[in-house]
Amino acid sequence: MVRMHHSQTRPPESQEQPLSLADGSHCAVSQRPDLAFRPLFSSSIRLMPIVPMLFMLLWTHGCSTTRDSLNSGLPSRHAMKGQQVLLLSDGNADRNDEVLEELERVRGQVMELLSIPASDREVVVYLFSDDQRYATYMKKKHPSLPSRRAFFIGTPRELSVYAFWGDQTMVDLRHEYTHGFLHSTIGHVPLWVDEGLAEYFEVGSRVAGGVNGEHLTRLKAAAANGWRPDIRRLEQLESVDQMQRADYQEAWLWIHFLMHEAPQGRRLLSEYLNDLRLHRPAATLAERIQKEHPDAETGLVDYLLRLSA
Repeated sequence: MVRMHHSQTRPPESQEQPLSLADGSHCAVSQRPDLAFRPLFSSSIRLMPIVPMLFMLLWTHGCSTTRDSLNSGLPSRHAMKGQQVLLLSDGNADRNDEVLEELERVRGQVMELLSIPASDREVVVYLFSDDQRYATYMKKKHPSLPSRRAFFIGTPRELSVYAFWGDQTMVDLRHEYTHGFLHSTIGHVPLWVDEGLAEYFEVGSRVAGGVNGEHLTRLKAAAANGWRPDIRRLEQLESVDQMQRADYQEAWLWIHFLMHEAPQGRRLLSEYLNDLRLHRPAATLAERIQKEHPDAETGLVDYLLRLSA
């Protein structure tokens, strides 16, 4: 079973759906149609070439990833290994340290804020030098997938993030790596919760909890026109083609509300995720929220109107 998420440009934002891959396995897709290809920037080269790293990779990660990247069109020029992440990239080597530090920062924030432990499974990040190489590889290996700026694909063999250098690279990597880390330590996470958390941690402020200005603006405009949250409906969404841009925005708002406003909201969210991790029979997150906060949907709208970027 494979799990997949992706980043694009905002119409439908993120989702999951069953999908057959080229190797015959299956996956669930999460997409963010708000991430279209954009002009790229270039950078000078620094970092370790892949050849001197080969034996290290064979020793620390096993031979399959390195051999596959060399033979299949995946980035293979530079490699860096951090805490629960292996970065394989082409070009822009002078920024690879920055990428690794940022992903380790995301990992630390998720662990600290949600009281989730680390996992033995690492997330492999394939960072292509440009959008053409990235698009060619994805079209060849995963022809059924839509065009998106980045993907997370989780299989029993590997948890993988695919992205390319561009003006939204860090946002995309934070989002997709969040999916990867959650899947490494928890396993299956319901779609709206998974996407809400990824939207929350993608913002990228040094202190977790920065407001997504675009989501905030759109949600306030929707509320002014009569929009009201519906967490039970969100919980029914199971596939990528069901989830629209507004659903990503609402999922983000619920997570932000639990993390920063609802009394004991962060504890509630952490307990729910750890119940999933430990495979304990558990009430859904919506059921837990409504049990502890019967007026949560009204409170969510009030919080939205008070929130500022």
